Amino acid sequence: MAIIKQIQLGKKGITENFIENLKVQFSKANNVKISVLSSFCRDKKELKRVVEEILEKLGKNYTAKTIGYTINIKKWRKEVR
Repeated sequence: MAIIKQIQLGKKGITENFIENLKVQFSKANNVKISVLSSFCRDKKELKRVVEEILEKLGKNYTAKTIGYTINIKKWRKEVR
């Protein structure tokens, strides 16, 4: 069974600490769920921009899927094209 870690994205936004915490979670699991709190984002278009920014900072080995205000990020062994 796959291990899925969960973290929250709050009003401080996407900081260097958030990205470092995300990378630490990926050292333990291949899937991470990010719950986006309403204090940070209330618009679907803004949420899409947030997902793109997170993926840009993580690198090319990651893909994301958004369900509601939850972002599911998966780490792949090889680069995703």
